[in-house]
Amino acid sequence: MDVPGLDLRGKAALVTGGASGIGAAAVRRLAAAGAVVAVADRDEAAARALAAEVGGLALPGDVSDSDTMTMAVDVAEDAFGRLNIVLLNAGISGGQSGLEDLDLAAYRQIVGVNVDHVVFGLTAAVPALRRAGGGNIVATASLAGLVGMPGDALYTLTKHAVVGYVRSAGPTLAAEGIIVNAVCPGFADTPLIAGVKAQFAGFPLLTADDVAGAIASILERGQPGECWYVQPGREPGPYGFRGVPGPKGSPAPPDVAWQEH
Repeated sequence: MDVPGLDLRGKAALVTGGASGIGAAAVRRLAAAGAVVAVADRDEAAARALAAEVGGLALPGDVSDSDTMTMAVDVAEDAFGRLNIVLLNAGISGGQSGLEDLDLAAYRQIVGVNVDHVVFGLTAAVPALRRAGGGNIVATASLAGLVGMPGDALYTLTKHAVVGYVRSAGPTLAAEGIIVNAVCPGFADTPLIAGVKAQFAGFPLLTADDVAGAIASILERGQPGECWYVQPGREPGPYGFRGVPGPKGSPAPPDVAWQEH
């Protein structure tokens, strides 16, 4: 598969949740553009199969564990001699309303995978990207990180957390040449919705390749802290956030960009 415009020869990447769905499509897209890719996934057999397919490295493990994420970054950097791109893609759905009769174990699990793994992954990756002279971190969020999704409050909570984290981390790390972004796809035909796919009959769904293409666009021209929406039939692009009104008549405090006057 040729990837026009995206040249990653000489680059090394790590993709979490990389053995299926959006992650697998992204692994193939990065490898086709010339990158060597580490496939991190709890499904060891699938991770090894895809790594063998693209000539990469399989890293099985639980991404919600901080030691696992640190080890994944260290092993990938040691194996490839560098690390330039980190795609923090692993994610799960809520499986409950999150409004009553809370299943605490399931709640801890979704927060661990969808939020903790992004924080652990970014903090582990930053030193490696510094050693490489800069690079890219892309976290997979969701449209549920930009708007509320009735029926899955916990998933919405976790994806809003990812969006907020990226928007804050992006400007902070940009001066070091580390570009942090989020990709926020709508409903995609991936294993994440396999159990409820019948509910989407007649509804346009993204493919995993659509989202991988958006990730490629982010790597080409994404700006620090941008969160890119992806919807069927639309060109992906950065979501335009509206600023929060500041105190009436007051001057803007230094280094605070989120206020309007």
